Amino acid sequence: MSIDFSLYKNYKLKNMRVTPKEIIQSSQWHQLPIKEITRHLETDLETGLTESEATKRQSHFGANCIKGKPGTSPFVKFLQQFNQPLLYILLIAGAIKALIGQWVNAWVIWGVTLINAIIGFIQESKAESAIAALASSVRTNATILRNGKKIQVPSTLVVPGDVVLLASGDKVPADLRLVQTRNLQVNESALTGESIAIEKNSQPLNSDIPLAERTNMAYAGSFVTFGTGSGVVVAIGEATETGRISQLIEQGTSLKTPLTRKFDKFSRTLLYIILGIATLTFAVGLGYGNSWAEMFEAAVAFAVSAIPEGLPAVVTVTLAIGVSRMARRHAIVRKLPAVETLGGATVICSDKTGTLTENQMTVQNIYAGGQHFTVTGVGYAPSGEILLDEQQLNLNTSRVLVECLIAGLLCNDARLEQFDGQWQVIGDPTEGALITVANKVGINRNDLERKSKRLDVIPFESDFQYMATLHQGGNNNRDNTVFVKGSVEAILKRCQLQADAEGEIVPVQANIVHHSVNAMAQQGLRVLAFAKKYVPSTQNSLDHADIDANMIFLGLQGMIDPPRNEAVLAVQACQDAGIQVKMITGDHAVTAQAIAKRIGFNKNGEVIAFTGQQLAELDNQQLKTAVENGVVFARVAPEQKLRIVEALQSKGEIVAMTGDGVNDAPALRQADIGIAMGGAGTEVAKEASDMILTDDNFASIEAAVEEGRTVYRNLLKAIAFILPVNGGESMTILISVLLARALPILSLQVLWLNMVNSIAMTVPLAFEPSSKRVMRQAPRNPRQPLLSGSLIKRILLISVFNWILIFGVFEWMRQTTGNIDLARTMAIQALVAGRIFYLLSISNLGSVIIKTLRGVRQNIKDAYAVIIGIVTTIVLQMIFSQWSLMNNLFSTAPLNLNQWLICLVVGLPMILVAALANRFDPLD
Repeated sequence: MSIDFSLYKNYKLKNMRVTPKEIIQSSQWHQLPIKEITRHLETDLETGLTESEATKRQSHFGANCIKGKPGTSPFVKFLQQFNQPLLYILLIAGAIKALIGQWVNAWVIWGVTLINAIIGFIQESKAESAIAALASSVRTNATILRNGKKIQVPSTLVVPGDVVLLASGDKVPADLRLVQTRNLQVNESALTGESIAIEKNSQPLNSDIPLAERTNMAYAGSFVTFGTGSGVVVAIGEATETGRISQLIEQGTSLKTPLTRKFDKFSRTLLYIILGIATLTFAVGLGYGNSWAEMFEAAVAFAVSAIPEGLPAVVTVTLAIGVSRMARRHAIVRKLPAVETLGGATVICSDKTGTLTENQMTVQNIYAGGQHFTVTGVGYAPSGEILLDEQQLNLNTSRVLVECLIAGLLCNDARLEQFDGQWQVIGDPTEGALITVANKVGINRNDLERKSKRLDVIPFESDFQYMATLHQGGNNNRDNTVFVKGSVEAILKRCQLQADAEGEIVPVQANIVHHSVNAMAQQGLRVLAFAKKYVPSTQNSLDHADIDANMIFLGLQGMIDPPRNEAVLAVQACQDAGIQVKMITGDHAVTAQAIAKRIGFNKNGEVIAFTGQQLAELDNQQLKTAVENGVVFARVAPEQKLRIVEALQSKGEIVAMTGDGVNDAPALRQADIGIAMGGAGTEVAKEASDMILTDDNFASIEAAVEEGRTVYRNLLKAIAFILPVNGGESMTILISVLLARALPILSLQVLWLNMVNSIAMTVPLAFEPSSKRVMRQAPRNPRQPLLSGSLIKRILLISVFNWILIFGVFEWMRQTTGNIDLARTMAIQALVAGRIFYLLSISNLGSVIIKTLRGVRQNIKDAYAVIIGIVTTIVLQMIFSQWSLMNNLFSTAPLNLNQWLICLVVGLPMILVAALANRFDPLD
């Protein structure tokens, strides 16, 4: 790839037009020789920049930080809550009521819209701070050369061309092109997903090398785990790879959730229907000779009756209860609709490192003395044991195994420390695994180091592929001992001998060793070989020539970042529920595929893997096919994670993305629901997510999916319960106008039913327990409308019965008593009685009652909410008709006992109607 170097020449001049963003977009720094780097950035590797030059560059390029875009003001966020089609009608209806002088009605209607807005504002007002989290994640101090002196400055003051010095434990302050390294290893897991520290060098690379394999680059926000080095700053702030992720987050499409989309479509459809029928009602009334004022009242009454005012509040409460339930199961929801979205997920894209795996390298297999040993336990905790043929091992009879473990323990620069009860590695994770496996069988490093003091070391270098240490003592204290660890190829070719099972020295059997290596590699294990050699006790230094030959092969240790046990069960449960699970990782394809097989990933019985390089060569249509068939996506860059999620969404999938690193943030934001890990997850991932798992347990996703599906089922129950009342009220008012009859129900009475009564009876449905079948069903079709055909039939059937109930009782009582207020009151109470019977038919309480009557013992605890709702409803309805203040406000009349009984009896047929509705729409 050719590079336009003119962008970087003379960039100190005031008229320079190149921006930090252009630098990163125009550069391929990893392919340039060091001389070209220094020439085009006009810097000196020996002295660095001068202070005056650094000041000029900082003035031009700005601070080395990532700036977040300003958020929406709270007032604007509150106003946005009114941006809903159905609320438009209520606001207009309230204005019309005010214009004709009915201020009580107007304030009640406006009060309803205000309550909905307040609830929405409270639940959705969290500021989006992913960019701010990114900024804080890369701010640190940096050691640089200025005016030929080594100084420390805040990372915000670093500029392009600065020479940065790196040492173990440092956080890289900006994107660096490395110019000198000495055993330098950098952990880039938060950026690339690779759990093992990467060995760095300064050699130029080909232009098409993936980011995770650019060994001559060190990226902002990564950590130095071993060695030293120096590099020239080539990108700062938003021009860094971490900054590019920041831009990806900002550019990521903010998709609405399926629930939001369905409610928007439902609201728009209902809006058109209501406006059309309200206009028809107004016109027909005028045609009958009624006054404008009377027809405004009728049209408003129809609009108010048709709008399910209580539905937004009930939906919000139902989702909030789902949030509470999920929190008890270690899933914290940041955005309400995410509860339902997860329940409808058809694909879960999971990061590997730290999400499906422990993010702790663990030795699992050992080959020593011709024998194969297995190691139990995971992570850095010294719990577990070494088994031979599944039997506990006696170390006294396994001298060569002990020697292999000692080699891994002494030829080692890492250490383990315990923080808050958790063991963590300081240094290279691979070396941490070697310490842990020795600790599992009681080999104490401190004791060994006192007896076998280290005299010299040859650090690991890529040219030699090994590390060697010289220790005092050995061979019955007659000699000193050299221990070596490294790649199998580098170690085995230096060994002519090996120790057998009894510790006797015999000729090395290279073919058998390679066979064992291949067996471990097929399991995705990273294999290290170990050897030793005795040297004279007078020798106190070590050179490469000392270990070129005559080494004694001790064995192999195979390690891996192992899958979480609970993740295996969780993935299986998700697949049983019809949810595809895919692994997206920055790790190597072989390792990722091996982990996937261990966990149980599959698509039609296969584990198909694609690499990031393969994906980059595919066009959009080919990519869609690949993401549909693929199970593992390895060595994937952040942009590619985003493309994978977008490709799945373009095929109609509802995508849940789990992750914990900086590199996961754009895909977390783009996914229908982003799930971050609360413990190991970066702040960037958490702030970009919709939901956070507090226990970092993939198994919690299964519980969250179950809760999400239960929430959606309960929402359908709420819709099936609320809309038939609106249907019955609307039919009553419309038919009354068409027949030129008095309205059986007034607009304020409608608001009482739609808000107070509906909420009191519908909210308990949010507490309905999960069905045993909820995780045995396939995911919902994301294209399925909110109101399915069977649900519409149910709503129409119950609506017709409600209309008959309201209209019939009203006309009967009006003709027999002549009291229109009493007739309206009894019509409303009869409707409420029918609603109580209908509630029993769709709730868990109804099945509890039926099974109890059959003699089956039931736990009534899960039905408490519905019982409370029914009792509350009865009390409120008694107040509604029996209290004089309510009589004056709502134009109702008190009832006697016989009239109450009449209302109850005429509502009983609802039991049969509901049973018929349950036959073609069981709501389960």
